[in-house]
Amino acid sequence: MRCTRALLHSAAVFAFLAGAAMATATLANASDKITIMVGGYEKQIYLPAKLAETLGYFKEEGLDVELLNEAAGVDAENQLLAGAVQGVVGFYDHCVDLQAKGKFVESIVQFSQAPGEVVLVSSKHPEINAPSDFKGKTIGVTGLGSSTNFLTLYMASKAGLQSGDVVTVPVGAGGTFIAAMQQDQIQAGMTTEPTISRMVKTGEASVLVDMRTVESTRKALGGTYPAASLYMESAWVDEHKEEAQKLANAFVKTLKFINTHSAAEIAEKMPKDFYVGDKDGYVNALEAGKGMFTPDGVMPEDGPKTVLAVLSEFSKNVQGKQIDLSKTYTTEFVKNVK
Repeated sequence: MRCTRALLHSAAVFAFLAGAAMATATLANASDKITIMVGGYEKQIYLPAKLAETLGYFKEEGLDVELLNEAAGVDAENQLLAGAVQGVVGFYDHCVDLQAKGKFVESIVQFSQAPGEVVLVSSKHPEINAPSDFKGKTIGVTGLGSSTNFLTLYMASKAGLQSGDVVTVPVGAGGTFIAAMQQDQIQAGMTTEPTISRMVKTGEASVLVDMRTVESTRKALGGTYPAASLYMESAWVDEHKEEAQKLANAFVKTLKFINTHSAAEIAEKMPKDFYVGDKDGYVNALEAGKGMFTPDGVMPEDGPKTVLAVLSEFSKNVQGKQIDLSKTYTTEFVKNVK
């Protein structure tokens, strides 16, 4: 009897320990999820986020990544700072702006070297021929504090306009941007593909300032402007170097895919609703603009200085502050990708 009881006791202990181990593993797996907020994942400028998912590159790296969609980059930034997400696919310039506010985030994969944005002018307002004509007008941006707002205010300032000469209003992108322009709530605005092509095709708007290529960006901003990136809080990166490396692996493979495939081949991997009913227009826009993406995720050497110069032109947050640009990005992970 003693032997039987001992066996039963041992079996019970084993079952308990096995159950505890399984529960611990489940909790570990749940905590291993990495949530990334994308500042509008249907925008072509942020295409690498959804493309990495559809190509299966996150799973290949053993990552459990959840992509969440947020229309404006500034709202995605707020989610990161609140600890609701671990990463943001958004513009690098937030890393500079936040350091000026005492918060340290860094780009760990640099997706693009040009904003991929344009300033569209409503066909109802042919009097707007340059940013200097923004005076007294209402200009649409994705969100106040967003990169589109940064760039719009920079252009106004460089054109000699003072604070208060131009009003920027948050209208998002896609359908909300289009409706705002159709209803004359905005007379011009900064947006991205596929919204650009949709409005130009209907004749409702024309391009005033083009920043879809490196060359046109240099003309508009005075240098290479690193834009779309994966940025994360520096403290999280320091504590999760293995996960950061796996994310870099997945995104660099994605950038290489973009660099070695046609726009049509890339479009086939994207959700069909991203075409907004015009696949040919989507493909043509991507073909014209995919040169904005870096081939390897490395930060362009002259890019951070251009971003700092742009923000310093108008931002009271940045003006007079000592910004350590070396802490706003890292190439550690992308250069380790094999």
